[in-house]
Amino acid sequence: MNGRGRFIAFEGGEGTGKSTQAGLLAASLDALLTREPGGTGLGEHLRDLVLAPDGVAVGERAEALLFAAARAQHVEEVIRPALESGRHVVTDRFLHSSVAYQGYGRGLPPAEIGDLSRWAGDGLVPDLVVLLEVPPDVAAQRLARPLDRLESTGRAFHERVRAGFRAMAEADPARWVVFDGDRAVDALAATIASVARQRLQLTDG
Repeated sequence: MNGRGRFIAFEGGEGTGKSTQAGLLAASLDALLTREPGGTGLGEHLRDLVLAPDGVAVGERAEALLFAAARAQHVEEVIRPALESGRHVVTDRFLHSSVAYQGYGRGLPPAEIGDLSRWAGDGLVPDLVVLLEVPPDVAAQRLARPLDRLESTGRAFHERVRAGFRAMAEADPARWVVFDGDRAVDALAATIASVARQRLQLTDG
């Protein structure tokens, strides 16, 4: 492959099917699949630290900084080298999750969280952001399992997160595409792959 790879991020609230669809798109594009927080040794350690339901107490600003630290390592160690080698990268969450969760959700200034996240990522932003949305009752049914610390935060928090994602998508339609996540998995995956190829001008080769 010649030139820089394309960078695609999946965003959305809990139970929207992001992880499943990110994996399917990565397979379709022969892209590197990764996730946040995580994707590196440091990132996975910070993920366990921040999301453990019975872990240490983490303040709102500390939470934002820990996610930013994980992102900085992720970009430096994994994402940017892959893109520069010409490989496409698909990530399950990126900087817009910080803006939605720590900004809109926690009530920290979204613009400041955005600035922090872009600084941590050395200015890297996705070429395409895929936002998946499902009704709250569908998300609740899909989360019928032990929840992590963020997943178990109250409904009002998750409504603010949902509204934050929607606001970001509406403000930047050239970069974002929104899908109803409450569809058959394979049919949705085919639609996402078709739109991604069209928006990013990718060929099957």
